[in-house]
Order: sequence, then structure tokens, then C-alpha cells
Amino acid sequence: MDPRHPAARPDRDAAPVPAATFTTPVTADLLRGALDTERTGRGLLPHRLPARARAQNTDEQLAMAESQPSGVRLAFRSAATVVELDTLPVKRIYPGAPPRPDGVYDLLVDGRPAGRASAAGGDTVTVDLSTGRTEHRSGRPATLRFTGLPGRTKGVEIWLPHDETTELLALRTDAPVSPAPDRGRRVWAHHGSSISQGSGAAGPTGTWPALAAALGGVELVNLGLGGGALLDPFTARALRDAPADLISLKLGINLVNADLMRLRAFGPAVHGFLDTVREGHPATPLLVVSPLLCPLHEDTPGPTAFDTAALATGRLRFRAAGDPAERAAGKLTLTVVREELERIVRERAAGDPHLHYLDGRALYGEADAAELPLPDALHPDAAAHRRIGERFARLAFGPGGPFGGGADGTA
Repeated sequence: MDPRHPAARPDRDAAPVPAATFTTPVTADLLRGALDTERTGRGLLPHRLPARARAQNTDEQLAMAESQPSGVRLAFRSAATVVELDTLPVKRIYPGAPPRPDGVYDLLVDGRPAGRASAAGGDTVTVDLSTGRTEHRSGRPATLRFTGLPGRTKGVEIWLPHDETTELLALRTDAPVSPAPDRGRRVWAHHGSSISQGSGAAGPTGTWPALAAALGGVELVNLGLGGGALLDPFTARALRDAPADLISLKLGINLVNADLMRLRAFGPAVHGFLDTVREGHPATPLLVVSPLLCPLHEDTPGPTAFDTAALATGRLRFRAAGDPAERAAGKLTLTVVREELERIVRERAAGDPHLHYLDGRALYGEADAAELPLPDALHPDAAAHRRIGERFARLAFGPGGPFGGGADGTA
């Protein structure tokens, strides 16, 4: 729990904190931002990809990313002044790399920050960076406790960690709880890479999509998948079948990171992905966003590799392991990806007036890289997330933008 926040540290001279005597089962109707839930032997596990997509995936990295509940939040109404949440987090350990901080849970009351907490303990997954092998060990649950909330009936949201898998075991309060009603806002489904998932953000409400959604007055479904924006057909089908009023796709960086395909395959794969999304959303505003500026891979292909010299000093940094000369053989760079995405969208938009393109460098470009450089050469920090979110809100949700509408999110 963050001791700087009043809800996390009650005044010692204040009246005793009431006991949380009402227990509410954690069920799917209390969640927003998840496409699926799984009832485990211990609790409820939110998923950001549906079961059918998960069944077709064999990539452990993607399986981990989709189970990390970026953008997923508990949402309910209550007059409670005390809220307790029992969770079972999953901590990742990378031997040789700096320890990862505990995941952050953000509490909002009527849309405003009202508390922040982290859960210690839980299960651990140790990842060998050289082989990719993992070792799982079971741990103990943790209890988050928020106190000092206003006693009136109010909307309460607990945003789950954007970068840490967590099972939800129990919700306790000192007053009854009911699911939050539908606010009538448009639903924005966004798909992207680890930057969209929130890597480098200070907390779940500080990821750039969460910030943009708040400014745009929309309900977020975040399908930012760390290392997993790879044009997988099952992800396209998940977007096709997801309820959404607005859709954005931030494509390219992971394809370069993984050195997954050549230019010959990239164009048709993008067309196929868009075709699938359009099967379920034929006239939904659809925004294709090219990669942010990343000097590492602007003109150098992947794969992306760990900087072993930095790891030896306890720092996590990345390097480009490709050769610029390999572009002639069709290897992808961010420059090539942007050119191809712009061409594809321009040509398709002639028959699809609801399809739009945004150059990612309008969100984070050369001047931003000079002022707010990527700390690990790949991911933005908290300040850059805020800047990206604010710019996306202005360019996408603002007047004349592809998602433009009223401040309350209505068209």
C-alpha cells in the first residue's frame, strides 16, 4: 500500500476503521475490460483473450501477457468506507536482471484516484533468459486494504496490475456491493505491443491507453500484448467478436523485435488481419497506428536481443541484433513497416471510409526521444506514457479525429 496516500494510511488519532463484514463473490459481472474469465481452484482469473484464442496459442510469452490484466478493473457501487481484496499475484523473476517491482492496484472513486496498493507474496515464475525455460512455485495470497473512503454511495473501481497476473479470491467491504451500471460510453478496443500493455508505466491507470481512454470518455478494452502483436489470426478473431464501438491497432514493433516475417508476408498478413476484424465490425471506426519512434530499429532489422554488457552491471537494456544490409532481402525495419502500413491503409480507405492511419511518430517522435529517451532503448517511461496518452486523445478523440465525439464519449 502506498503510504503517501491518505486511503493507505489512516490517521492514528481517527476513529477505528470499520470491519469489512460483507463478502461479495468475485464474478465476471464485477469486471470490465476482460474478454474472458477462468474459474480456477482458488479464485477468478481474468483473461484478455478468449478461450478459443488461448487454445490455439503455444507461445508462453503471449500466454503470460494476455493473463496480465492491463486495463481490467473491478467496478461496483457501494457506500463502503473499507474495501479489501484478496489476490494471488504471480511474480516474475529473471535471474541476472534487476528485480521487478510488485504490481500496482489503483483505486478510483467516481473516476478519481483514491488509493494505491501492491500485493506481496504470491506465486513465482522464474524465467531463464538464456533458454526461456520457466519454473513455477506456489505461494501465499495477499490482502489489499483500502480505508477512509467516503460513506456515500459511489462508483468504485480497482484497476488490476497491467504487468502482473493476479487471481481474484475475495472482495470484502463494510457495506453491500452491486455491479456498476453501464454508463453508456463507447467501448474502445485497442491492440498493440508491450508499450500498449503498459511497459514502463507507473501503474495501471498510467498506461497510455488508460490515460487516453479517461481523456476520451470511453470504456477501454486493452489488448496490448507484450511481445504478442504479431498479426495472429486468433487475435484478429478476438477483436472481430469483441463488442466495440471504436478499434485501434498499433502494429509493427513486435514483428521487427521477433524478426518474424519478411516484407512479402507482412502486407498480406496485415490485409488478412484487417479483413477478419472487418467481418465483425464492417463500419466501426478503425485506426491503424504505426510504431512509435524507436532509434534501435528505425533502420536496423531485428531480432531484438538483451544487452549482455548492461545485464552484467544490473541494468536491463536491449540492442538490435540484425544487420541494416538485410533490408535488401526483405527484413523489416520500423521505417519499412510505416511505409507499408500507410500504403495499405491509403489503398483500402478508398473503399472503407471508416479506416484511418496515424503515424506513431506523432505520438512519440525525435524531439520526444531527445527529451524523454527510452530507458531500456525499447519502452517509454511513465512521463512518456502520459505524453503518448494525451496526444492520442487529442489526435484520435479530439475534433476532426477518427474517434471524435462528445466529452462524455457519445457520438
